[in-house]
Amino acid sequence: MTVTVVVGNPKPASRTLAAAVQVARALRPDTEPAVIDLVTLGPGLLGWGDPAVAAAARTVASSELVVFASPTFKATYTGLLKLFLEQFDGGTGLAGVVTVPVMLGAGPTHALAPDLLLKPVLVEIGGTAALPGLYLSDRTFGEDGVIEEYARRWGPVVAALTDPAIVALEATNHA
Repeated sequence: MTVTVVVGNPKPASRTLAAAVQVARALRPDTEPAVIDLVTLGPGLLGWGDPAVAAAARTVASSELVVFASPTFKATYTGLLKLFLEQFDGGTGLAGVVTVPVMLGAGPTHALAPDLLLKPVLVEIGGTAALPGLYLSDRTFGEDGVIEEYARRWGPVVAALTDPAIVALEATNHA
């Protein structure tokens, strides 16, 4: 199984990155996730054709599970993440990819942001967004048990959605 974490925090090696990796490992403990920290792609995200951005997009599109993570900025996900998501074709760019929207914030005010703001974009570009979004406290995610509870509840769904036999059957049905 290919698992990838995409982090849209403008600060490198952020708490958002740590939380996203923790989520990916909790959902698929058998697989070490690839990490794409978007801040490292810099100005390449502002246009089309940058080789590093294209490689990152290919990694995401070929993954079975992708955790998309962002801090909450101005009540939504970051422009950095939006720039990256613009690299994918509408409807098909994330076809066959199970996506998990994750956002971090200082308090519960924006707890619905992953589902209301990030998830629709992932669906629009073809991602399978069967799991609810996850909103985490940026101060306590490491010890509050929220990630573990989420993985306990939703890990079996991820396993079913990424089961090779089911994926092959789904591909046959759409051929």
